[in-house]
Order: sequence, then structure tokens, then C-alpha cells
Amino acid sequence: IVIVNYNVRFFLEQCLISVQKALTSLEAEVFVVDNNSHDDSVAMVADKYPWVKLIANTDNPGFSKANNQAIRLAKGEYILLLNPDTVVEENTFVDTLAFLDAHPEAGGLGIKMIDGKGHYLRYYMGHLSADENQEVEVLAGAFMLMRHSVLKEIGLLDEDFFMYGEDVDLSYRIIKGGYKNYYFADSSIIHYKGE
Repeated sequence: IVIVNYNVRFFLEQCLISVQKALTSLEAEVFVVDNNSHDDSVAMVADKYPWVKLIANTDNPGFSKANNQAIRLAKGEYILLLNPDTVVEENTFVDTLAFLDAHPEAGGLGIKMIDGKGHYLRYYMGHLSADENQEVEVLAGAFMLMRHSVLKEIGLLDEDFFMYGEDVDLSYRIIKGGYKNYYFADSSIIHYKGE
């Protein structure tokens, strides 16, 4: 699980609490890559979450580069890119991994997202049903669960994108690589979008 953080200490802490609960029955590495926050994000993670692998950048190299820093170190079969301003359900990881295990053709998976006020977030999938698992073209970068083997094949995030657009590009390359992207409706996360 790779969480790139920039000055959202309080969101990040809520995110890590939810991630810890959702990992109870799973073995996982959690990376927080901090892009030179000037709040006390780094100290908070180091102090309260010693199980997190913390990468503290001394500059802000952008979203793509920061994710790639952690992906290059990660050992897991799956890679999840997760925004710090998200809260996952306790069943989110177990359910999404079970779906991917049952769909070997899947390269990537996105999830139902609800904003802080409880409204469904549509992103790129406005024309599709919110409540059905289905194939989609584009995954949203706030929650992108991918097979590590597929990333090794198609390449990591394009570092020419500083922020925004990299998720569209990566989704496109997963499909171009011969895999499918799925939208998963049977679990959801809160995304305090724009924070």
C-alpha cells in the first residue's frame, strides 16, 4: 500500500487507522512517501506508526515519482495506490483481493468512492451504474489496486506527470498491455476529495 502525503497530517492519520483495521487478516507493507510536508506529518508517522515504511523526501518530486519510489521497494503481489485523504472499510482489502484472485485477466481495480458528505463520486465513470462490478477503462488514482507483475510489464507511473493525469495514462497502459480494469462496487471508501 503506497500513500503519498503532502501536508494532510490529520487525514493521513485517519487513513492509517482505517488501513490498519482493514489489514487485520492480511500480510502487507505500508509505505508513506512524504513530499516535504511542512506540517508534522513525518514526525506523526514515525512516532505513532512504527510499522509504516516511511520515505521522507526533502523536496516535492510530485505524485508519480513519489509513488514509484515506494513501488520500486515493494515486495507484494499487489500494489495499491491510496490517497491520504481516504478512509477504507474493514473489508475493503479482503474483498478487492478476492475479486482480483478470481479474475486473472484483471490488471487493475478501482472502487466505489463516497465523499465526506456521503455523496457518490463519479470521476470518469459517470455513465455507469454505481452498484455493479464491471469493466471500466479508467481507474481513479485515489484507489488503484494493481498486480505487481503487470506494473513490471507495462512500466510504473509516468514521471512526466507531476500530479493529475497519471492515473488515466496508467489505466490506458494496463488495457494496452492486454489486461482489464474493473470497478468494484461491493465495498467503498470515503475520499475527502481535493484536500
